[in-house]
Amino acid sequence: MLVQELTVPGAWSLTPAQHRDDRGYFLEWFTSGSFQEATGHTFGLAQANLSVSDAGVLRGVHYADVPPGQAKYVTCPRGAVLDVVVDLRTGSPTFGQHDTVLLDDVDHRAVYLSEGLGHAFMSLEDGSTVMYLCSTGYAPDREHGIDPLDPLLDISWPTLDRAGQPLTPILSPKDEQAPGLSAALRAGALPRWETTQAWVAALRTT
Repeated sequence: MLVQELTVPGAWSLTPAQHRDDRGYFLEWFTSGSFQEATGHTFGLAQANLSVSDAGVLRGVHYADVPPGQAKYVTCPRGAVLDVVVDLRTGSPTFGQHDTVLLDDVDHRAVYLSEGLGHAFMSLEDGSTVMYLCSTGYAPDREHGIDPLDPLLDISWPTLDRAGQPLTPILSPKDEQAPGLSAALRAGALPRWETTQAWVAALRTT
């Protein structure tokens, strides 16, 4: 497992080794040892999600209140998506910045994002399948979103799909109505850096 920390603190990309023969291939897309070595704590699995998206579907930017927040371990076993991690933690040295990682059925890379970070992705092919391991279960009263097309985020969303055809972003009504980063900041709706760091530090001692 090749583990690389991203620019945004608290996020990593993880690329598994693939073992291929004439029957197909095998890989370990999550291992507790590699995860704990990178993050310093174990991953407490509470829920596993799966989504299937047409080309152009844009999901996010989603985040949850901390505590407890919702850490995610994300991969794409079929198709391809551009995965985006956004630092929404006020007071963070990288607040408002983001990282992008291509998740696809070639490298079978995964992304881990810790509590307080925002998550989004755009599908680059019809039928792109994304699987998420989540540290907490679904709690609609604690989950929020930021407009993924907000110019302040400065995310360069793909304009072409995997086959080179033009892409048009397709958002859910909820994501279309999500506030921009500045509005969420003024409303005091974003996680705080100090709170998220204290929460993650507590995980490392349990």
